[in-house]
Formats: sequence, structure tokens, C-alpha cells
Amino acid sequence: MTRIMVVAMAAALALGAQTREVAITIDDLPQGGGDHGALGVAGVRDMTRKLLAPLRGIPVIGFVNACRASDLGEAALDGILRMWVASGADLGNHTCSHPDLNTTPLAEYTADLERGEPAVTRALGHRPVYFRHPFLHAGPDAAKREGLSRYLAAHGYTVAPVTLDNSDWMFAAIYADALARKDAATAEKVRQGYVPYMESIFAFFEARGREVAGHDFPQILLIHASRLNADMIPDLLAMMRRRGYRFVSLGEALKDEAYRLPEDYTGKGGFSWIHRWSKTMGMKPKGEPDEPAWVTEAYGKLGR
Repeated sequence: MTRIMVVAMAAALALGAQTREVAITIDDLPQGGGDHGALGVAGVRDMTRKLLAPLRGIPVIGFVNACRASDLGEAALDGILRMWVASGADLGNHTCSHPDLNTTPLAEYTADLERGEPAVTRALGHRPVYFRHPFLHAGPDAAKREGLSRYLAAHGYTVAPVTLDNSDWMFAAIYADALARKDAATAEKVRQGYVPYMESIFAFFEARGREVAGHDFPQILLIHASRLNADMIPDLLAMMRRRGYRFVSLGEALKDEAYRLPEDYTGKGGFSWIHRWSKTMGMKPKGEPDEPAWVTEAYGKLGR
């Protein structure tokens, strides 16, 4: 074996050792996450097609809010969700109307969750397996948290946690507003700032995840079904690949022992499971990077 071959093999082994894994999860189907522009059926279809095209061959799961798409009509929503399934994506339940568990009685919340099932079931051909809490609010107190946990277990749901939590919805809202006003300069500013911000989120949670779990484990990314992500998904995927990621399904990610770490957080906050684990372990808190100040300011001006 030549020296060049030895060096090449060593480099390949080193690259393999550095491979990271991420599961991509996309909330607020068919359209949301700060982008509530009135696109109509054709517009949502176009956005969906653009978002899904670069994701073909990549495991992905979308979480559906069926009631928030009532203006599209049931037949159009079914068609859009079937686009996801035809592309190879899985679908999960994100409730029907995205209620906040912090302020909604548990019986109303679970009834809303049940109303979200039929559209997902029609698209998949079977009941959804995964549930994602709106706002990542899992229970403001022990009674509500445990009550929802019992309900989900009894109905065969697996909670879809999030480790790579972020403010993509703020960027998406500013972007949607800029598109509506035909403000090309602001739209471009959002596009230029988005991926660097997201990369700072990856860098933080990679390091914090090792501190909390003691090893690198598959991350779970949360982004939303928005025009911003439809436009920027190729750049997001390129960033992840540059950081050494390969893409895995949510189910594959959840096999890692990190996702069996104790997590007993109760409270009104909605944030990464890495923070929840660290709180349970009594670790000194560390916060992820904030969005840029100009994003905070611009979002505040939208009055949402």
C-alpha cells in the first residue's frame, strides 16, 4: 500500500469519525411559522413543491395544523399533504389549530389534537405516530404535563422532541412582510442573515449537547413550512453538510440513549430538550445565541 493510499484512508476514517447526524422536522404544515400570507391554494402548492424538491431522498417529517388551513378547503389540504407523502416524507400531528397548552384546558387541548388526526391519517393511510407540542409547551405544571403524557401514551403517540430550537419564525415573518410590500432590500437582508444565524444555533447546541449528554448524538432540527425556508432550504442543507451532517429519520435519531435522559421540566417555557435535560440534571444554564438585534426590532414592528 502506497503512502498516498494510507494518507487517503486515514483522511476518510477521520471524516467518518466526524460525521454528525440530524433529523429534519418541519412544523405548521401546510404554511405557518411566522409566514401567514394569504397565498391561496396555488401559492401554498408552489411553496410546498419548492420546499420539498431539495429534500427528496432525505428523511423528513412534517407536523400538520389542519384547522389553520381551513381557508384552503379539505380537498386542497389533502392534496398538499399527499405531496409531502409522495416526496417520501412522514407526517405527524401538531394539533388542529395550534393551541397553547399553557392557557388551554387539557380537555380542550386533547380534543383539538384529535381534530387534527383525520387529515394526517387520510394522507398517510394510517394514524400518525408522532406528536409535536405547539410552542414546545409540554405542561405549565405537573398535573397538566402528566395528564397530557398519559393521553399521548394511551393513544399511541410518541413525542417529537427538538434539540436545535431557533427563531426561524421571526425571520420568516419579516420575510413574508417584505415580500408582501415588495421590499426587495429587506427580503435580501433576511436571506443573507438567516443561514449564519442558523449555523450559530448548530454550533451552540452541538457543544452544549456534548456537555449535557456526554457524547455527540443525533440532533433534531425544528424549522417551519414557510416561504423563507422554501427559498433557503438548499443553503441550509449545504450548511449542514459542510458541518459534517448526514440526515436520519426522526425514529432513527430517537434510538440514541440521549433521548432517554431524565426530563422532568414543568413550566411555561418552550425550548430545546437539551435545556430540559440540563435543568433536570441541575446544570448551570447556558442560552443559545439570540437572533440579530435588527431581526428582533423588525419583528417587533410587525405587532405580532
